[in-house]
Amino acid sequence: MILAGFALFIIFLLVIGMPVAFTLSIAGILGIIQFIDMSTLSQVPVIAYKTLDSYVLTSVPLYILMSQIMLTGKVGSGLFELGSKWMGHLPGGLGIATIFACAIFAAISGSSVATAVTIGAMAIPEMLKRGYDRKLVVGSVAAGGTLGILIPPSIPMILYGTITDESVGKLFMSGVVPGALLTLAFVAYIVIASWNKPREEKASTEEKMKALRDNIWGLLLPVIIIGGIYTGVFTPTEAAAVGTIYALVITFFVYRSLSVSDMPGILRSTIKTSCMIFAIMVGAMLFGYILTVLQVPQALMSLVTEGHMNRWVILIGINIVLLILGCVLETVSIILITLPMLYPIIKALGFDPIWFNVVLLINMELALITPPVGMNLFVIKGISEDSSIQDIIAGSAPFAFIMVLEIALLCFFPGIATWLPSVLK
Repeated sequence: MILAGFALFIIFLLVIGMPVAFTLSIAGILGIIQFIDMSTLSQVPVIAYKTLDSYVLTSVPLYILMSQIMLTGKVGSGLFELGSKWMGHLPGGLGIATIFACAIFAAISGSSVATAVTIGAMAIPEMLKRGYDRKLVVGSVAAGGTLGILIPPSIPMILYGTITDESVGKLFMSGVVPGALLTLAFVAYIVIASWNKPREEKASTEEKMKALRDNIWGLLLPVIIIGGIYTGVFTPTEAAAVGTIYALVITFFVYRSLSVSDMPGILRSTIKTSCMIFAIMVGAMLFGYILTVLQVPQALMSLVTEGHMNRWVILIGINIVLLILGCVLETVSIILITLPMLYPIIKALGFDPIWFNVVLLINMELALITPPVGMNLFVIKGISEDSSIQDIIAGSAPFAFIMVLEIALLCFFPGIATWLPSVLK
């Protein structure tokens, strides 16, 4: 009943337009006043300090800074050009190029919205000009952009590791194989949907190699980050600093697509996004504190473990709840609100927490293209004003179905997510 009351209060605050960070903070503070006492309010700044006093969290603004540098430096447009030269002659060639460009830029930026904006701004007009079906065009960019939170480096994975104390390196590795598999599944659908459509003229070997030479430095960034983490050269947190320096070097001195005058805007965007994430974290921890005091997580665990329900039925229920939440909240908020309660339940049911990380993030990918608040749907609408939101939703639906199939596949074959982390020592 207490949990239901909190849920209704939070929904009310969100409906009237209160930012998520303040909503959670107010709920937590009022809970402390109502269920403990006023003197306990002195714990609020202590909780806020302890929440952010984490070495791992220093990587969050660094990865965001790296993303903004690559976005402003127009690295994504080069990746799309590379993909179109190498794969444009295949069935649905530009669509395939779009998905691969999204996957590579997602690995560079770690941001789904940045990926959708960067690749979409170049891909959508080019594909429409060449006669591709509008629904397929906008759907492929919206879905391709979601790969940003699954393919490492991923800020949601860092938050997952911070909350659960799981190894961020292993969490990063857990997304590599599922991310590659999901990318290939998207490509397969595009090939099938475009099989009888006109194809692009095949680029010459010289054109392909020129495109590769022009974009090799951008392609090397995910290799350096993932390879460095996998081989133990640096930690995921150190990888953020390495990636940021590398991004600065290639955009300033190699591509010359960035100037000193661009840096104030880049830094402002980085600070704004970082502060938003950290504010939500503090609010979520305040809310979590009162739930812990009231032993809500323990009550939920008892309900689950003593109810003698099949653990797969419970997991399906968790997935449904996550999907519903994804319709009204954004990714970071969902993870920070639900994970403190879901993590002990997942462990009690015998599921691998590293595996659940991937299942959770694919659910968050679904949330990005699920109405009414699917972030990528509105991002694509913003960069393709001639496309209706109905077309974008319809175009994204087959890709959403593929994501659901991947979740099912992970349930049958959890090794897809756990194999690579298991060999990471």
